[in-house]
Amino acid sequence: MNLYSILYDLQGVGQIFLEGGSTLISMFTLVILLELPLSIVAITGMISWFRRYNNQGPLTIQPTLSCIITCYGEGADIKKTIISLCEQSYKGHIEIIAVIDGAIQNDDTYQAALESQAYLEKFSLRSLVILPKWQRGGRVSTLNAGLAYASGEIVMNADGDTSFDNDMVVEIIKAFEDPNVPAVGGSLRVRNMHDGLATRMQTLEYMISIQGNKTGLAEWNLINNISGAFGAFRRDFLQQIGGWDTHTAEDLDLTVRMKQYFGRHPEMRLRFVPLAIGHTDVPANFKELFSQRLRWDGDLVFLYLRKHRYAFNPRLVGWKTLIYTGLYGVAQNVILPVLILLFNAMVFTSLDGNTIVVVLIAQYLLYLLYALIHYGLFLYIVSERKRQDSRALLWLPLYPVYGLVMKLVSVFSTLNELLRRGHEESNMAPWWVLSKGKRF
Repeated sequence: MNLYSILYDLQGVGQIFLEGGSTLISMFTLVILLELPLSIVAITGMISWFRRYNNQGPLTIQPTLSCIITCYGEGADIKKTIISLCEQSYKGHIEIIAVIDGAIQNDDTYQAALESQAYLEKFSLRSLVILPKWQRGGRVSTLNAGLAYASGEIVMNADGDTSFDNDMVVEIIKAFEDPNVPAVGGSLRVRNMHDGLATRMQTLEYMISIQGNKTGLAEWNLINNISGAFGAFRRDFLQQIGGWDTHTAEDLDLTVRMKQYFGRHPEMRLRFVPLAIGHTDVPANFKELFSQRLRWDGDLVFLYLRKHRYAFNPRLVGWKTLIYTGLYGVAQNVILPVLILLFNAMVFTSLDGNTIVVVLIAQYLLYLLYALIHYGLFLYIVSERKRQDSRALLWLPLYPVYGLVMKLVSVFSTLNELLRRGHEESNMAPWWVLSKGKRF
């Protein structure tokens, strides 16, 4: 295909749209209009955070911190998490609570945690408590068991396969200098980036969506989720709202319940700290990744459209949060993937071969430009490892294709939840635990 034929096909595309393709162009316009607001909010928020962070002073408070580590099947890797918490530069006391879920069948994880106790002798301001739950009860029961034991003013949750930069706690605690902040999310980076194509795509996704976009959204108090792998809370507030809840996606569920205070307490803010860094392993192949995202996206549909559907009113969450939840939680994550699927289906059924190629190329270039802008801003404004993160640019041309595939997975997970109640198939807890929860 030469330049002349491409231009000719572009003319043909225009002619089709003008003569009878109003549905196609309307749908494409709607897709852009759904993508654009979130992008603008994230970009302006990143710029605002950059200005505010550069004017930030040294840490002025030193509360005690309890870190609940949820342990299930990590084996010897749990030592990395415990050691990284011991070696924090934070000068206050850190209470490490390792809760071993199903300690009988996870004896290797239990023994590894016990072996870590000797390492604590080097640190006077660090303590380690090991809580074995002999029968597996799932993630929520693990977190609540740790919360019942925690004595720190700040409670942090962390996965057993997550390790941290040495200044992580200092960065997290800085956010709590504001008394109106009850919860803070930390940033996650991909530790196993070089395992394959799937992990490289997730590395870019974490940079753009977690470190980048979350930084911007949180600046406008629009953070969508305090991650279950890495978050921190004021203990009294966490206890006040009842800790973590049954069912699934306990992190998103907790965030939604916290936002229900926004209407009555408009001064309340949920923060995200991009420089509080945790390192985690992501699914190593696409099969594991698809399984994870089927659970994540299905859980979102369950929580927004079933469990908490009556919670989204302006008296509880405020108008700003309500509008954002409609745009992001419903339109962006539920409606948009369906629209993109329908748009591409109509392209393949309504246009000739060469024109299809041109439309797909145009669509690809548009999303590549979107990814390039967000990646570039993350690299310039947010990244604390610019040289390392710049190497991911090599894989950016594949990112629009990855994004399209993930949207198709999102469509399937939405249908799976709406038709089959997919959240009830979660592996985050045994079936007998999930069955005790209320059916929404």
